[in-house]
Amino acid sequence: MGWVVCRPRAARRVALLATALSLFGAVALSTAVQAASDTPAAAVFAIESPKAAKGLMIDVVHAGKRLVAVGDRGHILYSDDQGATWAQAKVPTRQLLTAVFFVDDKHGWAVGHDAQILASSDGGATWTQQYQDLKREAPLLDVWFKNASHGLAVGAYGALLETNDGGNSWEDVSDRLDNEDQFHLNAIAAIKDAGLFIVGEQGSMFRSSDDGQTWEKLEGPYEGSLFGVIGTAQPQTLLAYGLRGNLYRSTDFGGTWEQVELNAARGALEFGLSGATLLEDGSLVVVGNGGSVVVSHDDGQTFSVFNRPDRISLSAVTAAGNGNLILAGQGGVRVARPTGAELEKQ
Repeated sequence: MGWVVCRPRAARRVALLATALSLFGAVALSTAVQAASDTPAAAVFAIESPKAAKGLMIDVVHAGKRLVAVGDRGHILYSDDQGATWAQAKVPTRQLLTAVFFVDDKHGWAVGHDAQILASSDGGATWTQQYQDLKREAPLLDVWFKNASHGLAVGAYGALLETNDGGNSWEDVSDRLDNEDQFHLNAIAAIKDAGLFIVGEQGSMFRSSDDGQTWEKLEGPYEGSLFGVIGTAQPQTLLAYGLRGNLYRSTDFGGTWEQVELNAARGALEFGLSGATLLEDGSLVVVGNGGSVVVSHDDGQTFSVFNRPDRISLSAVTAAGNGNLILAGQGGVRVARPTGAELEKQ
């Protein structure tokens, strides 16, 4: 999916900007800004359902050895057996959740629609709402924390929020970015021995070497939307990825870029890429639409490409903890082989 100048049309589908999954629409957005909702409504908890693990899941990460996944209808799932079974967390929202981040085995944050920010202090089993801005009418799309105190969240229309007290209070610091067009910010990540990096709509890129206090706008290699960014095991080295299989690599913290070719069995990969993970051995896995799973064992210089036969769109990936992968996306969370193939198949 692509975005052009017509902002309202883009806004109707911004729910899955960060995932490149054109699965359903979202409410229209506005540019209204306020620190937080003045009159927060009583919490409406996500409905517990045995089918939650088969619903749309947008992100999946580790909280220590535990796996935690977030997605549609406020569903948050956690697994203590490497993804074999999943339990549903108690969550005070029914809105789409777009990203989750844990700094340790206990403390994590999730973001999503209504500019909501949720927090957990028990490894993702229960959650509380820290922030909500109904008047903004725009989702947050990613979240990152340096430690249990300092964190940043990014989202639609250039939203950049910061906390220095573990999320007890959040400040809108969007004006730190040179983002006059208010391009949607889809992802934020820490890059080894370098700093923070943000990517977004129409190839927008920003980097910070001081934990997000100041930001530099960069001229990126691509004018289409970028849905994700990830650091490799090498210093100052990162990957940015987005529409139609576009994947770029930089070894100087975004100063210069080289495009990485992704060739599938029938030619160049043209599916959008939406999520990635860095494994303990330094390998990189990137996933996307059409069941795409691409793997690198050389710090992102080259990739092998596998397209799952089910062609289900994938939005996120992480290690299962036993050599396998956990894939999240359309149809829920599932365990796969290191290549992305089903466990029953080589």
